[in-house]
Amino acid sequence: MKHHPSLNSHKLGFSLVEMAIVLTIVGLLMATMLPSLTAQLEQQRRSEAKKQLADIQQALLGFAIMNKKFPCAIIPGTNEANPSHANYGQAPTSCSSSPASEGYLPWKTLGVPEIDPWGSKRNNSSDPWTGHGYWAYRVDRNFASTITMSTGFGTCGGSPTSDCLVIQDSSGAALNNSTERPIAVIFSTGPDLAANGQNATFAATGDTYQSDVSGSNFDDILLWIARPQLFNRLVSAGQLP
Repeated sequence: MKHHPSLNSHKLGFSLVEMAIVLTIVGLLMATMLPSLTAQLEQQRRSEAKKQLADIQQALLGFAIMNKKFPCAIIPGTNEANPSHANYGQAPTSCSSSPASEGYLPWKTLGVPEIDPWGSKRNNSSDPWTGHGYWAYRVDRNFASTITMSTGFGTCGGSPTSDCLVIQDSSGAALNNSTERPIAVIFSTGPDLAANGQNATFAATGDTYQSDVSGSNFDDILLWIARPQLFNRLVSAGQLP
């Protein structure tokens, strides 16, 4: 008796045409979803960076309460650059005066993350500091020595040099006044791992920094500590009368 294949036997697998259709649909779905997923990931990273900056702010204020001064910045070419050295990530004992006291946050001294959410750690002494997501940091050098009620309220300049730090937006409008003048500035270079706007003077001698909404030409996330904020904490902790 001659065997006749089942009428449904041709449905046991996918044809090449059917497979191509499925792959096309999957590809279209992925192409539609990918921008949304990428945007969500970037938003998560920005939120994490802001949280880390808030933690860094509290760590700096805590350091100031314990030591009555702020830590100095790590200056490339001046301070320890070997990632395997015990002093790597520690604040130097004195602040650099040339160039200005701009550098990187002493994360090990403060017990905070070494890099921002977009960053990658340096592995060798020869690795550059820029482009790795290290927290940019600058402190008014008057506040890197013993803080008193009169610290840093005089005219800019003098000895030690009073850093007249100013924060402004993209229109040039100042975001603080002379009384609120920042003691310390900390910022993440954001997704492009490069300082934007006024922050591009980083490691130069400029005193103006920029805090702004994220856009095509600016993605830095900046935070600062103002004088009233610090003195309120020191008085509350009994460190100042």
